[in-house]
Amino acid sequence: MQPTPADAVKKVLEQEGKSTMPEAIGSLKHVNIPGPKGDIPIHIYSPKGKGPFPVMVYFHGGGWVIADTKTYDASPRALANGAHAIMVSVDYSQAPEHPFPAANNDAYAAYQWVLSHAKEFNGDPHRIAVGGESAGGNLAAVVSMMARDKKTPMPVYQLLVYPITNNDFDTPSYLENATAKPLSKPMMEWFFKQYVADAKDALNPYVSPLKAQSLHGLPPATVITDEIDPLMSEGKAYADRLRSAGVKVSYKNYTGVTHEFFGMGAVVPKAKEAEQKASADLRDAFSAKR
Repeated sequence: MQPTPADAVKKVLEQEGKSTMPEAIGSLKHVNIPGPKGDIPIHIYSPKGKGPFPVMVYFHGGGWVIADTKTYDASPRALANGAHAIMVSVDYSQAPEHPFPAANNDAYAAYQWVLSHAKEFNGDPHRIAVGGESAGGNLAAVVSMMARDKKTPMPVYQLLVYPITNNDFDTPSYLENATAKPLSKPMMEWFFKQYVADAKDALNPYVSPLKAQSLHGLPPATVITDEIDPLMSEGKAYADRLRSAGVKVSYKNYTGVTHEFFGMGAVVPKAKEAEQKASADLRDAFSAKR
């Protein structure tokens, strides 16, 4: 089994003689909710305080195939504290056993459940955002599009951290970072093959949001990319397309860091900066909706 980013952070902390305990939050609850293919496990990270709190539905990375909410535990903890909001982290169905559109349908079902049940866990149903990293950033973008297209209440904000937005493997960042670690061009090609059982589905904007005819009417967004990452070009391109569609966007690219750096704030200074930026943007968005 491959070491995870969380394993790497733990090892560095051990070498530096620092605590490897997870960042403290107010509470963490584990719940199963109904989904299209059966129960969906969700994990509710609440900050300290009285609330009701704004909420973000968070989708972990892993190319729609690998990893889970435990691997990405540090991100919702940091954002719960930084944004002073509840983070609902979702264990959605994964490929190849459950190819597209299973993850999308689970993600959308989880978002709809949070809209209906936020009050039950001290959340504010009028201030619900979506967010995620990599494939999770893709799912957050797609949930926003699905809500718009289905004319259901949309998220008030979307946090897209190095999101997958296309299946173009010849962008400048793919060419420059073809052999990068921890994410390379061959890995992304493999992830797509697992996720997209039918090749024509890769043209679907619910797989590749950059292929959407219009991004008009989507929620405001923070888009974060990083320099040493095949996904950098498409993340920036998506931010640019959102802006062109009249969507308010806060975009930042972090130099000198790799894919998966977000959530490593305990040991990587630029990760801490990115977490703080995301948290500040979320606080501003939630304050505007009071």
